[in-house]
Amino acid sequence: MSIDPEIDPIESEDDLFEHYNFIVDKGQQLLRIDKYLLLKIANSSRSKIQTGIEAGAVKVNDQLIKSNYKVKPFDEISVSFSTPPRDNEVIPENLPLNIVYEDSDLIIINKEPGMVVHPAHGNWTGTLVNGLLYYCQNLPGNNNIRPGLVHRIDKDTSGLLVIAKTEFAITYLAKQFFDHTIERTYYAILWGVPKVEKGTLRGNITRHPKDRKIMHMLPEDSEDGKLAITHYEVIESFGFCSFVKFNLETGRTHQIRAHAQSMGHPLVSDSSYGGDKIRFMSTRTNFKQFVDNMFKVCPRQALHAYSLGFDHPTTNERMQFESQFPEDFDNLLNKLRKFTND
Repeated sequence: MSIDPEIDPIESEDDLFEHYNFIVDKGQQLLRIDKYLLLKIANSSRSKIQTGIEAGAVKVNDQLIKSNYKVKPFDEISVSFSTPPRDNEVIPENLPLNIVYEDSDLIIINKEPGMVVHPAHGNWTGTLVNGLLYYCQNLPGNNNIRPGLVHRIDKDTSGLLVIAKTEFAITYLAKQFFDHTIERTYYAILWGVPKVEKGTLRGNITRHPKDRKIMHMLPEDSEDGKLAITHYEVIESFGFCSFVKFNLETGRTHQIRAHAQSMGHPLVSDSSYGGDKIRFMSTRTNFKQFVDNMFKVCPRQALHAYSLGFDHPTTNERMQFESQFPEDFDNLLNKLRKFTND
C-alpha cells in the first residue's frame, strides 16, 4: 500500500526529530558522553552528537552538559536530535521559492498553497525540498528526504516555514519545537461561529480508524494518540462562517483541521474534514450560488500559517515574521465581508 504524501508518518511537526531517554547501567565505566551516545544511537555521528550537545539538545539529570562530560552509573540522559538520514535520492529542481528572509543560519519561506513540503512515496518531484536543494546545496541532511526541515505544513495550507541551513541551526530550532517555545499563528475561515468566542481545544489526536488519510480527536485521557493543544479566537463573524485565529501549542498532523471539525466547524473547502459542502445556512435567497462561488474562489482548505516567532540559533535574538494572506484566501475573506454587509 502506498503512502499519501499528505499523511507521511513524519508529518507531525513534533515528530520531526528523535527523542531518546537513557539510564546509564550501574556497571558503566566513566566515558565521554559523545562517545557513549555514539554507541547508543543508530544512524548518528560524533559530529552530529557534539553539535546537538552545543545546541542544548542533550541533558544529563535534567542539566545541560558539555561534550567532555563523562557519564556515570544511573545518569539519566535525554536527547532531542533532528531526524536521521534516509536512503532516498531527491533531485534538485529550479522551482520558484518565496523567500522572505535569509541569513547564514536559516531561510524563511512563505509557501504557496498546492506545494508539497517534502517528497514521499508517489510524490518525489515538485516539492519545496526539491526547490531548496537547487537553491541551497549544503543544507543539513542533504542525503535524506527532508534536508533543512524543522517543521512542515500541509500541501494546501499556505504560509511561513523556517528552514535550517546548518546542523546546529536544525538542532537548535527542533529543540524549540519540542519545548513548544515556537510561536505559530494561523488564520482560518470556518463554517459557522464557535459558541465560545475564545478558548483552548485539548485532546488526543490519532489516525481515524476508518480513514487513514485524516485525523481523529479523542479525549485527553485516552490511551491512544498524542496530546494536541490549540488556542483559538473568533476575529470576525459572518453568521454562517467565521474568521478565526489559531495559535498552536503542539504541532500534530492536521491539528487545526481536526480540532475545527471536532468543534463542529470545519474549515471552508476542507474536503477531507467535511468543509466542502454547506454546513451552516443563511436566509439569503442567493446563498447556494454564493457558496458555490466561495468554493471556486478558494478551492482548498482556508488555512494560512500567518506568523512565526523563535529564538535565532546564533544570536539568540527573538525573531518574528508575518506574511500576507495569499490571493485566494484574501478574496474569500473579502467576499464574505461584502456578502454579509450588502
